[in-house]
Order: sequence, then C-alpha cells, then structure tokens
Amino acid sequence: MKIKCGYVAVIGKPNAGKSSLVNSIIDEKVSIVSPKPQTTRNNIIGIYNDDDSQIIFVDTPGINKTHTGLDDFMQKSIKGVVTNVDVVLLCIDITKGIDNLEINLIEKYSNQKIPVALILTKIDLVNDEKVFEFLSKYSYLSIKCEMIPVSSLKDRNLDEILNFIKSKLPVIDESKRFYESDMYTDKSLKFIVGEIVREKALYILDKEIPHGIAVFVENFDEEDDSLTIIDACIVCDKDSHKAIIIGKQGSTIKKIGHDARVSIQKLLQKKVVLNLFVKVKPNWKNNLEFLSSLGYNENDI
Repeated sequence: MKIKCGYVAVIGKPNAGKSSLVNSIIDEKVSIVSPKPQTTRNNIIGIYNDDDSQIIFVDTPGINKTHTGLDDFMQKSIKGVVTNVDVVLLCIDITKGIDNLEINLIEKYSNQKIPVALILTKIDLVNDEKVFEFLSKYSYLSIKCEMIPVSSLKDRNLDEILNFIKSKLPVIDESKRFYESDMYTDKSLKFIVGEIVREKALYILDKEIPHGIAVFVENFDEEDDSLTIIDACIVCDKDSHKAIIIGKQGSTIKKIGHDARVSIQKLLQKKVVLNLFVKVKPNWKNNLEFLSSLGYNENDI
C-alpha cells in the first residue's frame, strides 16, 4: 500500500499559534503553549498518522532577533529545518496582521520551490468580515502560497491544512514510514514532562519573570504501573527570581507543582509525585555547556 509521507515546518513569529496548531492536528500534547514569546525552544516533532499518510510536523521557535546563545540556537534551528522539509506552514496571528518579514519569507520559500501555506491563526478572535478583508487585501499572495484561515481552539479548517499538505507530499510504501504508526512525537516522556513544568511556570509567573527559566528533570522513576516519582529543577538567573518562583511560604512553586502534576498525570495515565526545586545559574542562556545539557545542541541542527 502507498501512503503520503514527509516533513512539514511550522514557522512564524512568537505567539503566532504554531504550537497550538500542531497540538490540535496531532490531538496530543506535543508542544507547550503560553502567552510568552519564545515558549518553544527546540524543534519539536509532532507525528500525524492516518490510513493514507504520515505527516511529520516540526514546530519551530518563534522567528526573532538573537540576543543570547539560546536565541542564536533557536534561530539557527529554524533555518536548519526549513532547508530539509517538503512543505512550510507560515503562521500569522490574524489579530496582528502580516508584515514585510513574513511576506519576504513567502517569496523566499516559493522561489526555492518549497510549497508554502499561509496559515491565518486565531480567527475565532475576529469576525468573518475581518478574515475576508485580509484575504482580499493579500489575494496577490495566492500566486505564491495557499491561504488558510484556522482556529486551533475550535478545530476550524484543520482538514484543509491536512489536504493541502497531502497534495504536496511524496508517495512511499507504507512499510517505509519514518516512524511507527502509533508514535505522535520523537521526544521522550522525560522531555515532555520538563516542558509541562516550564509551561505551568510561564503561565503562573506571567510578567514577573521574563522567559529566562529552564527546567530539567533530574529523576524520572516509574516505581510501578500505578506511580511515577519525578524530581525536576527550575533554573533561573538571579536570587531575586528564585524568591519569586518559590513565592511567599512556597505558595507559587506549590501552585506550579500542582498544575504541572495534574497535566503530567493526564499524560501518563497514573499517579505522579512531583518534587520541584529551584536553582540559580547566572547567565545560563549564554552558557553553551549548560545549554547543551538541556538539549540545545548546535550539532543537532
């Protein structure tokens, strides 16, 4: 049996809805989501399987200027992905509109003969007239790319994205799928658990600490089929940040731990004991050895 199979890069500015889109299509928790820029730091693989296709989505960090070693890693990782995919999905937040950077990207990839779809995200936040106005104003782009308005929250037009992708992917023998048909990501449970903790911390800390935290899982002990014990460490830049993360009488870190544990138990389908710690590591975002230990390795780009 023949199937469509290939790689799809999901790119766009910070908070353009890339991770929400991938999670909705895969129907699993693949990438974390938060209102903060640069929430996604690695290139996250999400794998969609059905009877006639296997689509490997690569959720990339937000396109941004580089200021630190971590920023530099993220931007290089985007470039590395796009040169090795079959399709590019360029997400833009329709509430913010499109700018020359995004238009230039459409030109660039179409000139390289890479199929591009401009994904207008968050259409549930605007009326139909706003969507129509956008499509009319930028109709000239339809020569270069497909334009698909979507709502990840309400699962609107996700099938249109899948149909577009499938029309562009190569055909292979089903036996040559890149991944097993029951896989939805190439990331380990340990990695996903660490990302869930970071997601909950970003939401709860909000504007008190910019996105300068990291999380690494020190211990992932599956005691038996009914219990997993996890020790995770939140890393920040300053002692003042550590105090904020812990909160008065430990209230903030308890809230982070509670919310993360609920999501992790849902993921693992069993009881979880989650122990959280906070460590201060000044200037960690420019420490290449530490970044490598977190999985931000330029050799993997």
